[in-house]
Amino acid sequence: MTGSLAVRQDVVLTPDPRRVILKLFVPGEDAALVRTRARALIDRVAHLDEEETGRLLRATFERFGARHRDLDGRLHHHYDLVRHRAARAWDLSPAARLLVGAYFSHEYAVESAALCNPSMVVHPDQTGLSAGQVRVAVSLRQIGEGHLSSIGFATAVLGPGRRLTVAERSGPLVVGQRTGVRHRRDLLAAGLAEVDCDNEITATVLDALPERYDEATFERLLGDLPPDLLSRSGGMASLEQLRRTNAAGYATAFPADTGLHQRVLWPATPAESNGMEDARFVRFTDENGPVYRATYTAYDGRRIATRALASTDLRRFEVTPMRGPGVRNKGVALFPRTVGGRHLALCRADGETIGLTCLNGENRWQEPVPLHAPRDSWELIQVGNCGSPIETDDGWLVLTHGVGPMRRYAIGALLLDLRRPERVVARLPGALLSPDEADRDGYVPNVVYSCGGLVHAGELWLPYGASDARVGFATVPLAALIGAMVRSPHDPSAQAAE
Repeated sequence: MTGSLAVRQDVVLTPDPRRVILKLFVPGEDAALVRTRARALIDRVAHLDEEETGRLLRATFERFGARHRDLDGRLHHHYDLVRHRAARAWDLSPAARLLVGAYFSHEYAVESAALCNPSMVVHPDQTGLSAGQVRVAVSLRQIGEGHLSSIGFATAVLGPGRRLTVAERSGPLVVGQRTGVRHRRDLLAAGLAEVDCDNEITATVLDALPERYDEATFERLLGDLPPDLLSRSGGMASLEQLRRTNAAGYATAFPADTGLHQRVLWPATPAESNGMEDARFVRFTDENGPVYRATYTAYDGRRIATRALASTDLRRFEVTPMRGPGVRNKGVALFPRTVGGRHLALCRADGETIGLTCLNGENRWQEPVPLHAPRDSWELIQVGNCGSPIETDDGWLVLTHGVGPMRRYAIGALLLDLRRPERVVARLPGALLSPDEADRDGYVPNVVYSCGGLVHAGELWLPYGASDARVGFATVPLAALIGAMVRSPHDPSAQAAE
């Protein structure tokens, strides 16, 4: 019944194997018995004559130059990473060094396996639009060889009416480059508390650090620690823990002349080495103005961890870890503003229940208040959110996901009280969007899933991943959706209506 509210659009984003980045390739590292063949390869390249070296280099640039931004610089970089393997690196000509870089490089198709789990926010650039239109940024989970996830983007224009236009996603991709970041002492303290690392060394460092500090300040303080502290049992382990905890936060930036669709947020720390999954973006507003925030799941191949992104322009991003019992599982979604002075987030800390968690003064997300547990047949395995709450006149609209028989994912909805989001005031009786025959086949079959939509011109615009194979879009009249929801018996407005 409720599924008829959602109108699927004809626009579909599918994985494009031509969207590639350049990665370091070291022959032998992927073998069962790891034995790098780097030194022998460099020697073979060094023995090529000048004519052959030039011919191979020209062919490389002809084949790959248009597919990568600054191919020359990337090959130089890869050469620098392996030049210690060369017996006589100083004897290599500039052309030979570039060619070595080419032999130690390979293309990686970031979305060759899947494209899914989008979120949608208002784009920072709203120029050149007609009445009734809004430009949006769409974040995408892109999955390549080895099930390695990264975060990509698309740009679209909504309206007028239900019209949706997605901009072309052409041009070479660019991976964000690490840049200087001002770390926060309170986040370092929260991270140390998370692993119960409280001793004289950590206390001395935290006492000496300013509220915001850079890497040089941090390392200088570690280097100045008194020997009688470092010589104690566990002293070196404490230093290692300090560095590991501090390194969880970093910043990455893209050249100003890159389009949003060309930018790739690529794993940059050990904690996310096997993927950055399911980014939930939201445009957060407070007294300091709007800022883009997001949460995502960092995966190292064995463990997951929740990370937060922040950006004013979707060009420079700061990454920080999230700490506390409220964020120990996947699916954290931030509210778009504070509520009663509190920073709030939706979560699924127990793996199966939608909860509400609050950030305390020590930057730890607290034990969540349960909001909605598996209840109906289509969601008996687990429930979770499908992105950040959307503020409406009637309450906080929460898009949910539920998992039913045969691990079939569908999308539903809840309504939370505007002033007290701990209270569920209404829920949709059934699924809003379920996999149809066109949605059910893919990398992960029988799934529709979203990481966040928005309301524009009275319509809920819902981007969704279809079976982890492609991204579709649906619209739902907001008034009709709210009208179809059933009020909670604990809601005063429901009692007054009776």
